[in-house]
Amino acid sequence: AQRWPNNYGVWVDEFEAMGHGDCFMRTWKTAQVVIDAKTKPIRLFREYAQVDRDFLKRKLLNRASDHGAEFKQGKVAGVEHEFGVSRVQVGEEDVYATQVLDATGHLRKLVEFEREFTPGYQAAYGATLEVDSHPFELDSMMFMDWRDEHLDDRLRSSNEKLPTFLYVMPYGRNQIFVEETSLVARPFVPFDELKERLQQRLAGMGIVVKAIEEEEYCLIPMGGVLPKLPQRVLGIGGTAGMVHPATGYMVSKSLAQAPVLVDAIMKGTEEAKRSAGEGSTSFDASLVSDRVWESMWPEEDRR
Repeated sequence: AQRWPNNYGVWVDEFEAMGHGDCFMRTWKTAQVVIDAKTKPIRLFREYAQVDRDFLKRKLLNRASDHGAEFKQGKVAGVEHEFGVSRVQVGEEDVYATQVLDATGHLRKLVEFEREFTPGYQAAYGATLEVDSHPFELDSMMFMDWRDEHLDDRLRSSNEKLPTFLYVMPYGRNQIFVEETSLVARPFVPFDELKERLQQRLAGMGIVVKAIEEEEYCLIPMGGVLPKLPQRVLGIGGTAGMVHPATGYMVSKSLAQAPVLVDAIMKGTEEAKRSAGEGSTSFDASLVSDRVWESMWPEEDRR
């Protein structure tokens, strides 16, 4: 299985509430936001964590296997629905199921949306660095640093139109994860420019990079339209419109919604079977998917 490519940061209380307090690589007591050089940093007294993405993935896969889930590798070509079953085309083979969940993220291969849209994008270039030293507090992470005094005239002019901020996870005195992020832009800020802005920022702070241990590139569609509600294909995460419209955060929201989705499938299936009547060999699968979408996106949450 492929490794999840990007670092994930979460608020500790949210992850612990879901039973994932064992999935932290590192934690910081506070987080900070810096608006500009003229104002003091804003300290957020809320514990923040870097997710151990390898451990979390193993945990979720093992939990699924322990509950009888079977995994099959293949490329899905499409899905067709009938009264009580859906046929998923996986390569040259057909797989049948009463419910189909599309978890392809922002690719959205199967879930239908209300209409076509051109989203803005959050773009980020990040790197884990070995450095001589750095000015960051080891027990506090930098959530957003919007200062731009370090930029040359060309990049500062660009930053005034499309501002970016620095995100920092200090691992130790000589190791940091840094990320230059454009919150949202259409079209997105190119990765080469994000990297150049980050290099100038680090130089302005007097940080000497000894080695780049890992790099990551992140591109998240922001905002947009809701999935078509209801529909037979189920969604979660990016396919269900769960990206936070202001921050791009989605990991905690998606994990929190997973039990909601499963409970709705179970209850919806029981109700559909009762509606079909005793002795019936099939039931209306759309009754189940309708209930799931209503649970995931109740009327009061739609705009």
